Amino acid sequence: MDKQNFTERNRRDIVAIATQHFAEKGYAGARVDEIAAATATSKRMIYYHFGSKDGLYRAVLTEAYRGIRSAELEAELGDLPPLAALERLTALTFDYHFNHPELVRLVMDENIRGGPHVGEISEGHNEIVLPKTQALIDRGIADGSFRAGLDAVDLHMTISALAFYFVSNRHSFHAIFGIDMTSEAAAERRRAQVIDNVLRYCRADA
Repeated sequence: MDKQNFTERNRRDIVAIATQHFAEKGYAGARVDEIAAATATSKRMIYYHFGSKDGLYRAVLTEAYRGIRSAELEAELGDLPPLAALERLTALTFDYHFNHPELVRLVMDENIRGGPHVGEISEGHNEIVLPKTQALIDRGIADGSFRAGLDAVDLHMTISALAFYFVSNRHSFHAIFGIDMTSEAAAERRRAQVIDNVLRYCRADA
């Protein structure tokens, strides 16, 4: 199998399978031989094309972050009034985390290990999306709908944290409170609360 054919036929499938393994078992627990066994390739071929377990893991993180960044960029926030754009951004972020729990698990594991890989991938830095968030803030302040003093990183952190927690703590909340946080009904209820909290945080008249 030459490199071109490998890239065309196998790379996406390998990254998808590897994502499941790294998300479920963490970096330390995931085994390249098990990933290879679940795909149409070999451990040697994975090492040849990804370089190492680290290289495969970086490819997984890249795709995971690329997904959320692409969703943020495709939101077309500039076409909406600031409050409506903020509502769309918050709902989109919440829904993406809810529908992609593997992203949450990967980020949790990366943080537990001190973030050794995420700094190495450009998608993790959010250098494209943050200026758009700042532009949204600036528009909102200019038209009087947002309060002064908002910061793009702080706003990103607030929205991400509220979306992230609903997924990261779903099992403990179910065990303690009996709440099924994987259900669409629970997600719809929580999404509305998160949107309301973010809007109240930003609104000039809150």
